Amino acid sequence: MSFSSTRSERGHKSYFASSDDTKICVVMVGLPARGKSLIAGKAMRYLAWVGIPARVFNVGKYRRHNTPQPSAKFFEPHNEEGEKMRRAAAEAAVSDMLAWFREDQGVVAILDATNSTRERRRWIYESCERENVETLFVESTCDDEEVIMNNILEVKTTSPDYKGQDPEMAALDFRTRIRNYEQVYETIDENEKHYTYVKLINVGSTVIINQIKDYLSSRLVYYIQNLHIKPRSIWLSRHGESEYNLVGKIGGDSSISERGEAYAKALPELMRKSGYPPNTKIVIWTSTLKRTIQTARHLAGTPGFGKLEWKALDELDSGVCDGLTYKDIADQYPEDFAARDEDKYNYRYRGGESYRDVVIRLEPIIMELERSENVIIVTHQAVLRCIYAYFLNTPQEQSPWMEVPLHTLIKLTPRAYGTEEQRFKADIPAVSTWRGKGTSAHHQEFPADQK
Repeated sequence: MSFSSTRSERGHKSYFASSDDTKICVVMVGLPARGKSLIAGKAMRYLAWVGIPARVFNVGKYRRHNTPQPSAKFFEPHNEEGEKMRRAAAEAAVSDMLAWFREDQGVVAILDATNSTRERRRWIYESCERENVETLFVESTCDDEEVIMNNILEVKTTSPDYKGQDPEMAALDFRTRIRNYEQVYETIDENEKHYTYVKLINVGSTVIINQIKDYLSSRLVYYIQNLHIKPRSIWLSRHGESEYNLVGKIGGDSSISERGEAYAKALPELMRKSGYPPNTKIVIWTSTLKRTIQTARHLAGTPGFGKLEWKALDELDSGVCDGLTYKDIADQYPEDFAARDEDKYNYRYRGGESYRDVVIRLEPIIMELERSENVIIVTHQAVLRCIYAYFLNTPQEQSPWMEVPLHTLIKLTPRAYGTEEQRFKADIPAVSTWRGKGTSAHHQEFPADQK
């Protein structure tokens, strides 16, 4: 393994990998309502975020081609027609997955299904082995009724199987589906000790790991064991408008402006409007720079809020360009200005960082965030772009160009089938620090009173 260190880093897929020819099929295992699809979606987004080509093959999607909204009877163990169609869906998913590997399109595939019997798992294992694809089984088991009920609520409101149906009828049908699976479910045990697997018991309170052999699998397992499937939200906010923002300078450690201070005072009310759970402790994470600490201080004084400072949340290091405007950079370092426009994700400032570098240093933050519950992160534009891209599965080359406006609170709620996003804009003016690709070197349009 080698960590990337070149300035352009073009063509470098990832900062970690096993060998060039390693291919892994992550096989989800578990009863319905145990968070398998949530784990699968998170793992795929994580891999894409760090540069590993990954894709989820959801057997339910294949099954829905022929049976869009089946009742629980379709899943009865003795329903021969239902079993035949479910098997056909699994075969189609595995066939497409192996073709995807053969065409060298990806490194990690995630097979999202119950895979609830030893016979099914053996078939998957043997199918992958014939194609020189490693298997990593991930079993999620849970007998915590509160977690199961939350997952049932999630499914009945978001699953395509129940779209447009009465929620209560959907919940009853889904419970019956679970009971049908329980009749034939076989947990991974000593009979399958030759497999590589990880078992997550009761939302990761106990983790059993078996036969992990390579670096990429170990990274995946480390990530997966940090996940929890309890419902929660994450809030993101840039610092309030800073003095550097007003004059178009990047980097630095300036204080917030008068309007930035107004946003800091408004943030507690903005959080209340966003609907955070009452009587719930929320931790504020900031960088170590003044403008984020100043922005969070009124919120930190609100009952129920704690606070942590993270060096890893500091803004992208702009090296020799720190404290310059974009016009200054275009004038003094014209080749660099053009190179950054061409490949902003991989471009590294002289003596500074690239967006790829920021992702690498944010990985521990993401790990901690995944095992935490309700968190608000008050940080900087480039850092928020990287965190937002992780949750929304934004392609690497697009993430540095996203607009993340000042004085706006973003609420993200991870779901089994994606991440919900809400934005709450404070009625407090601020300059725009966004510059589109290929545009002039103007950092922003200054408001009339700042020209």
